[in-house]
Amino acid sequence: MTQIRQDQLDAHLARQLAPAYVVHGDEPLLALEATDAIRARARAAGFSERLVLSAERNFKWGELGAAGASLSLFGERRLIELRIPTGKPGVEGGAAIEAFCARFPPDTFALVTLPRLDKAGQNSAWFGALARAAVVVKVYPVERARLPEWIAARLARQKQRADRDTLQFLADSVEGNLLAAHQEIQKLGLLFPQGELDFESVRAAVLNVARYDAGKLGEAMLAGDAARLARMLEGLRGEGEAVPRILWIFAEEIRAVSRVRRGLAAGRALAEALRENRVWGESRQNAVGRAARSVDGAAISAALAHAARIDRVVKGVAKGDAWDEILQLGLRFAART
Repeated sequence: MTQIRQDQLDAHLARQLAPAYVVHGDEPLLALEATDAIRARARAAGFSERLVLSAERNFKWGELGAAGASLSLFGERRLIELRIPTGKPGVEGGAAIEAFCARFPPDTFALVTLPRLDKAGQNSAWFGALARAAVVVKVYPVERARLPEWIAARLARQKQRADRDTLQFLADSVEGNLLAAHQEIQKLGLLFPQGELDFESVRAAVLNVARYDAGKLGEAMLAGDAARLARMLEGLRGEGEAVPRILWIFAEEIRAVSRVRRGLAAGRALAEALRENRVWGESRQNAVGRAARSVDGAAISAALAHAARIDRVVKGVAKGDAWDEILQLGLRFAART
């Protein structure tokens, strides 16, 4: 089994091209760039015919077996691309994947794309068959602390550079959304010449188009980062984000902390409590684990009661400003972590 990170892929492809690759991860931009690089290398190696199979609802898994058994229409080397958007092929799909890997056809190159798989998915028989037949490319998200460094590297590709404050401003403006960051970087390449970027010019270029990822709100709240939380909520409000979704994100994180806290009180190890409550991902596990140990039961009960009151405001049953209440809920809980 060969596994590499997405940032190791270019060096790997420069040395060799394996018969098959599996790309899995939840960062759309990096996954797209990885698959584009693999396809380009395959085309350069002569795999000019391409067949795309997307295993969505009602997909017939017999198509995968037929693709592996049939000859290329024009006798050319062929790329078979299998996309599994859910990451769960099911029993029939799993068997079809195992059979395909066991009888890998000649003059064929395979590329399989998946979302990030949990431990159970990576331990499945079908994924094991893929991992034995292919190079597995793991796409990790860029941690928020590393985002300025990531932006600097991308600017360097277009021969531009910026000081630390400018890089931090760009990172804050996109809030971990790499697609948004990529678009802003490309825009800077079009607007400004090569060389040093001036902070005020960059600020003017991106100030009115900052995009925020609502999914990062829970991360800011559990980290106790009040300034970031307030900035994100203001940005999301300006972008027209739906209030019920914001409330759901906060409530889900508070409930997760509550459940893990009860597990710890019952004598469970932290890793076990997190697993039992389906808290996945290293960064989220760390954040929920810290909060479960630092926030007391009374604060959690008060936060859930506050969330219930906000829900009544959202539904028009109670009076109040839902956005203001959500901000207060997030800030009060953040102060406890």
